[in-house]
Amino acid sequence: MKEAILYSKNADKSVNCALCNRFCHIPEGGRGFCGVRKNIGGSLYSLNYGKAIAVAMDPIEKKPFYHFQPGTQALSFATVGCNFRCLYCQNWDISQHRDSVEGRDILPEEMVRLAVRDSAQGIAYTYTEPTIFMEYALDTARLARARGMYNVFVTNGYMGPAAINGMKPLIDASRIDLKGFNQKIYTDVMGNAKLEAVLQNIKALHKIMHVEIINLVIPGMNDSWDELRALSNWIRKVDKNIPVHFIGFYPSYKMMGVPATALETLRRAREIALDEGLRYAYTGNRTDAETESTFCYNCKTLLVKRFGFEASEVKIGKDAKCPECGKTQYFVMDISRYWKRKM
Repeated sequence: MKEAILYSKNADKSVNCALCNRFCHIPEGGRGFCGVRKNIGGSLYSLNYGKAIAVAMDPIEKKPFYHFQPGTQALSFATVGCNFRCLYCQNWDISQHRDSVEGRDILPEEMVRLAVRDSAQGIAYTYTEPTIFMEYALDTARLARARGMYNVFVTNGYMGPAAINGMKPLIDASRIDLKGFNQKIYTDVMGNAKLEAVLQNIKALHKIMHVEIINLVIPGMNDSWDELRALSNWIRKVDKNIPVHFIGFYPSYKMMGVPATALETLRRAREIALDEGLRYAYTGNRTDAETESTFCYNCKTLLVKRFGFEASEVKIGKDAKCPECGKTQYFVMDISRYWKRKM
């Protein structure tokens, strides 16, 4: 347990949390929507600090990041809790856990030691929602950066503006989940969240770090060609270089009656994105080497060959240029150079 960041106190001992876009008003003794931030005696505490519920070594492609340090390994961890209530959550047993704050005691120093021991190139804050363990994540990220490792968030993009500002010096990239391009899915399926807040955060994060977007395509909910076209067009207007991953839905949690997404649907979504002017679009959660691999947007040379979570061939060098035509690609290949960029 550690005193939380990004909150204000009130005279009646209630507090206002500014960590995410829920902006919870929490009375004394109460918890925020995420379930892991508690008002104790008029001060807000992060109950999940140093409590890792899941720890594993993953390829960066599993997050999925396809344009950030391809072929590297990231120590990945999470705590219990989340600021969404996604009815299809694959990790619902830890993200929606509310009875107690469980987890293995691993402080930031130990987490970084584990990453060094296992020869990880970076650390991924993932599995649940890293915003709700921001104190734990940033303390770990600071130590990881000092050891030359990158730090990435796998996020629903619902952090508050102050949290984004706090991420700026330490978090190198964010893979953002754009759940759909209609408010109804955010209201009915995600727990009454606001699409517009996510869209504004995508823009804000893109200004300060590498971003990639996934869209879980759910049959009957967000899979119309018109919606996929509108989503792709919006991303293009932010930056045509932003990679977008169209991910297949599997029945889970409270949506067991919804069918899985067909690969043909994901392929069509990818085609729409490319037609709308995006340079990099992919399918995911279905094994399909052609639509998982990266090709030069200019000359179509194969740059990264992928199959599942494996980047079996990486033909692009540290200069992030196509070896055939010389065009610069939207890749972070040289992390030391990336850290020296102007923001």
